[in-house]
Amino acid sequence: MSEEVKNFVDALANANNDQAGEAFKDALRAKVGDALDNQRKELAGNLFNAQPFSDPKPEIADAGTFNQDGTVASLQNDGEAEIDLTQDNENQ
Repeated sequence: MSEEVKNFVDALANANNDQAGEAFKDALRAKVGDALDNQRKELAGNLFNAQPFSDPKPEIADAGTFNQDGTVASLQNDGEAEIDLTQDNENQ
C-alpha cells in the first residue's frame, strides 16, 4: 500500500474528513501519474523500434549501354577498369 493510500485510510479511521479528502486526492494523483509514466515509457520504447521493411530489394541489372534506338546493349566484361596506368618515361 502506498503512503498516500495509508494516509487516506488513517484519516478516515480518525474521522478527519477534510484530511481524508486531501489524502484521497493525493493518492489518486499518484496512481494516475504512475500510470501515465508507464504508458510514456512503453510508447517511447515502441516508437523507435525498427520494423523490417517488407518489400524486397530490386535486382540490379548488368551494366550496359543504350543504343540509339533505345535498347540496352550489355557489356561483356568482368567489371575491371580497362585503362593503362603505366607511364612512359620518354613523355615526362
